[in-house]
Amino acid sequence: MANLLFILALTAIVGTVAFVDARDRAYNDAGQRMQAVAAAIAANPLVLQAAGTPNPSAALQPYAQVVMANAHTDFITIMAPDRTRWTHANPDEIGKPYIGTIDPALHGQTFTEVTAGTLGPSVRTIVPVEDSSGKVRALVAAGVTVRTVDVAVSARLTTIIAFSLAMLAGGSLASWLLGRYLRSVTRGWGPEQLAQLFAYYESVLHSVREGVVLIDTGGRVVMYNDQAADLLGLERSDVDPAAGAAPRLADLPLEPSLHGLFASGRTAHDEIHLTGSRILVVNQAPAVGPPGMRGRPRPAVFGTVATLRDRTEIESLGSELETMKTLSDALRAQTHEHANRLHTIVSLMELGRTTDALDFATKDLELSQQLTDHLVASVDEPVLSALIMGKSAEAHERGAELTVTVTGGDGLQGLAVQDLVTILGNLLDNALDAATAAPPPRKVELDIESGPGGTTFTVADSGHGIDPGIVDDVWQYGFSTKAAGIGQAGQPGAPSRGVGLALVRQAVQRLGGTLSISESTSALGGAFFRVVLPAPDSRKGAE
Repeated sequence: MANLLFILALTAIVGTVAFVDARDRAYNDAGQRMQAVAAAIAANPLVLQAAGTPNPSAALQPYAQVVMANAHTDFITIMAPDRTRWTHANPDEIGKPYIGTIDPALHGQTFTEVTAGTLGPSVRTIVPVEDSSGKVRALVAAGVTVRTVDVAVSARLTTIIAFSLAMLAGGSLASWLLGRYLRSVTRGWGPEQLAQLFAYYESVLHSVREGVVLIDTGGRVVMYNDQAADLLGLERSDVDPAAGAAPRLADLPLEPSLHGLFASGRTAHDEIHLTGSRILVVNQAPAVGPPGMRGRPRPAVFGTVATLRDRTEIESLGSELETMKTLSDALRAQTHEHANRLHTIVSLMELGRTTDALDFATKDLELSQQLTDHLVASVDEPVLSALIMGKSAEAHERGAELTVTVTGGDGLQGLAVQDLVTILGNLLDNALDAATAAPPPRKVELDIESGPGGTTFTVADSGHGIDPGIVDDVWQYGFSTKAAGIGQAGQPGAPSRGVGLALVRQAVQRLGGTLSISESTSALGGAFFRVVLPAPDSRKGAE
């Protein structure tokens, strides 16, 4: 309705302007034609000759009558400088004074005016008749009545009305088509409803705890909210950036896996992606328009919408839970071992072999306490000591041997305990899996060198080793060399394979360290992992 009213108002305005312009042009054309007629008469020597005779009307009136008929003018008045008419369309007016302005003509100027005379309002041009000395001897006025000019305007009015009606019909059709298109695009929502809806959506995008990223088909990130900026390490941006201000996907500092997902536009459900310090769960789907839009049989696709959830804390809790499970398993195994040994001691005592029972208990205590005393004295982090002791008990239960060598002990202070547990726990788990899958002897070696400059962890196993061609792939989330339970990590229902080393890489990067894999330099012959972590003080200095 608003568009139709606009078209009606525009048609009325254009029609009025066209009519006024046609009228002005008609008056201007009439003035120019009358000027040409008056100038031609003034240039005729007959007028100057007759002006010097006692009765100029006798010669000029017939001449004026012929010119009026041939030039299609309503009147031609030739007069004396004192306004006395020598000719007129009505012979009764001859000899009477001319009605109108003549002062400019008396000064030798030609001018045109619209004024009322004996024949009514008219458009007239007055031209002076000068002799050889430049003196004004007569005046010539040629004109047409306003009624005659209006008849010419009326002839153009039909064209103006036809043009206005055509413009109204075309504008109405365009307005109807535009309204239909807008209704299909906006799904029938009006401007006020769209403004309200946009305000709601903007508030939601700013308040939700999930990151939202919208990418168009041209590879531009047209929108991302505050949570997405925090999760991806981007600068915060307006939810509705100005046209042309949206950054290109290639210009954003994204991880290669995330960049590949966003650029592909494929549908993704709960995929896990690692950034520098976060574990993100990503979902992505196409942004589809309403059906039948733009005359297409299929809905238009405007780009993709991706949502991001932070899973870092959940994975951290999972690592802590795995550590507690390891310790619990170790305690269960030790309880079983101690129960057997206690039964042995009781049986020896019942048999009266008290000395043998005492010797057996003493040796068992020495063996059990040896690793504990060594770790407690060497490693200044109790949680890390407990982890290593638990892994040692687990190795014993699985038929493997874990050898621990600790050099120094003052470089672990200030390092995040959760990250240390993630690094050592996953490296030892992989080493034990590799060792127990290989033929005997099944051994794992852990070497910890710590000092004021930092800490170095090396883990070696007697497994089959790692193919040099896949060294770079083992750090990727979801990649696994284990035959059983291989699956795409992060997919619903998939086994938790290919996760540990990816978390190790992330934790090492978070602590500013380095990580490497090579063939073992020890006699074990399996894989050899080395982690170098700088001391907290040196890391701050580097920053």
